[in-house]
Amino acid sequence: MKLSATREIAQPATAVFAFFSDASNNPKWQKGQRSCVWVTPPPIGLGSVYEQEARFLGRRLLNRFEVDEFEPGEVITISSTQGSFPIRVRRSVEPLGPDRCRVVADISGEPGGVFRVASTLLQRLAQRSVDADYDRLKQLLESS
Repeated sequence: MKLSATREIAQPATAVFAFFSDASNNPKWQKGQRSCVWVTPPPIGLGSVYEQEARFLGRRLLNRFEVDEFEPGEVITISSTQGSFPIRVRRSVEPLGPDRCRVVADISGEPGGVFRVASTLLQRLAQRSVDADYDRLKQLLESS
């Protein structure tokens, strides 16, 4: 399963990157997120680990993620290392001027169990969820 989202946000790229690279902010803009807690101490960087609890389609999902690519102010990639839904998320930010940037997210995952049975429907529902999350991210950051 492959998903993506691209949004232009009227905020400086450094501020946007700082916000979305800190997983503890995820419940503020990702609808299904219940909690995201860093296991490793700050600062965030290559090898940092956090645990996340989410709900999707009425199911509780617990995952542990590790940062496996980190270019400060530009790119963060996280991959699940344990959990109920293997996933990899790469987020990048590109400055478009002093107060505007483009965020690009590429998400890939391998649904298992109940989710595997309905993979075509899951793909559509997950893409809608990702689109709504990135709309919320844009709205949240532009209103602050």
